[in-house]
Amino acid sequence: MKNIVAILMLLLTLTATAQVSIEQTKHDNDIKLSALPYYSFGKGIGMTSPDSIFQLNIRFRMQNRMTYLENDGENGAYDGQIRRLRLRFDGYVGNPKFLYAIQLSFAPGDVGEIKEGENINIIRDAVIFYRPNKHWNISFGQTKLPGNRQRVNSSGGLQLTDRTINNAKFTIDRDFGFQVHHMNEYNNEFSYNFKTALSGGEGRNQTGKADDGIAVTGKVELFPFGAFTKDGTYFEGDVIREKKPKLMVSGAFQQNNHARRTQGQLGDDLFEKRTMKSVLLDAMFKYNGWAAMMSYMSRTTNQNALTVNPEDSTQSKYVFVGNGFDYQASYNTKSNYEFIARYSIQNVGEDIQTLAPNTREYSIGVTKYIWEHAFKLQAELNYDTLKYYDGSTKNNWYLRFQVEIGI
Repeated sequence: MKNIVAILMLLLTLTATAQVSIEQTKHDNDIKLSALPYYSFGKGIGMTSPDSIFQLNIRFRMQNRMTYLENDGENGAYDGQIRRLRLRFDGYVGNPKFLYAIQLSFAPGDVGEIKEGENINIIRDAVIFYRPNKHWNISFGQTKLPGNRQRVNSSGGLQLTDRTINNAKFTIDRDFGFQVHHMNEYNNEFSYNFKTALSGGEGRNQTGKADDGIAVTGKVELFPFGAFTKDGTYFEGDVIREKKPKLMVSGAFQQNNHARRTQGQLGDDLFEKRTMKSVLLDAMFKYNGWAAMMSYMSRTTNQNALTVNPEDSTQSKYVFVGNGFDYQASYNTKSNYEFIARYSIQNVGEDIQTLAPNTREYSIGVTKYIWEHAFKLQAELNYDTLKYYDGSTKNNWYLRFQVEIGI
């Protein structure tokens, strides 16, 4: 009986310590690490050692979806899948100034097809932070680069079921390297953030392909009316219902030297290396349930985007060059039903206009927030028009239902 009582007391002590630690983290050392945003209504499940030497927070999230799609010239089809299944661990070791974050992915759409000679992509983030004060984040490891707003945000913080066609082609995504962020966010005062990164340029989970190319990334974020409530730049839609107008404008630039892949950090291997330049501009506005977002993305290269196999001239790979605009608006009712509309324009560069179409994408959706973004039901209707160089067009559409849940 004494042993049972002792165990119960220990569990109560650990739980209390964890809760205190979570509250301290919320106010003193918020695990809103700017290089690794992860939407969470709370803080997951937390544990702190009795001597406070380490802290561990555990979180998961899952996206289940069913889609009916019709592509031009093909029969309609149904697709049901676990789109995302993520497990994340974060906390500190030794001192709250030294933090870590690990995120693993398990769904087939996350891991991707396993190809011979390539690494399995279970690891999404594995990064160590030094945070001397609330203004500075210094990190080393693999995580998201300070790129376009929609990619920086967790997929769990999206209004619609997925990101835009431009994000799919022009984002700079994750990479391994060093990052330094200087954060200056205040509630009702002009605020700004500076973010820089020096990384390998080849994307996540790369080994055995060392070269002399590196990627240099810089970003500036401005908040004319002060920071958003509850880090509102890290999720779409005004689920908080901002009491005062909030605006963010940002610009990022990356030069990826001697990149080996068609989209820099993403895509298939090229037959020749190319140096790529990316420009990523964003704006976000929220007030009283209304929200709007706009973005511009582009990629250029130092040489012709087309690369040819030196051993077989019939085989080629190309850098996806071009630019795109995204426009998104929404209104969230007081009963937490949100109505969303999005329009995307994607124009390919001259070097590849005979190889890839210009695309227009139209999306409308309804989301029911049960527990903010952490537990929500989503429905989306999406229509794409693809226009090819020879004047032909294709029209594709899908209707999707998705459930997101996480802690």
